[in-house]
Amino acid sequence: MDAIKFLIDQHRKLESELKTGLEAKQSNARSAALVRVGDDLTKHLTSEEEVFYPAVKAKGTEDVLLESLEEHLSLKRLLADLLTLDPEAGTWEAKFKVLQEQTEHHHKEEEENLFPKVRKMMDANQLDALGQDLLALQQRLQQAGAPRDAVVEQTAEAAPLK
Repeated sequence: MDAIKFLIDQHRKLESELKTGLEAKQSNARSAALVRVGDDLTKHLTSEEEVFYPAVKAKGTEDVLLESLEEHLSLKRLLADLLTLDPEAGTWEAKFKVLQEQTEHHHKEEEENLFPKVRKMMDANQLDALGQDLLALQQRLQQAGAPRDAVVEQTAEAAPLK
């Protein structure tokens, strides 16, 4: 499975989940949407930080990777805030909207600036192996249960570029 295609497919899924969450008006629907978004976003960010970014770190990508890690930190902070916020709170929708906007911005940056560079530096076999590693980590995170809960402990600073 091509790692770039895998990540782009997840981008589209997350964008759809965020749209659904923003459209939710009742507390239980908002909570359910946040669980889905929180788990999927956390698995995605963690697999990028632990598998994808280290694998593609090179002279031509380091600047965009460092920026991406800062964007991840911002997303984690928003998600952590939302996880502790009552879905009925007046600021819930606004905060969720900011999460949506920043997530979409991050996806655009990766797809326009990082992924084309990675495509040039890795062959199909390397991208396939990397995709398998991404999937394996995400499956382990999901099996451990409630991946979103880990985000609360990851809001002090951006993850290091390994």
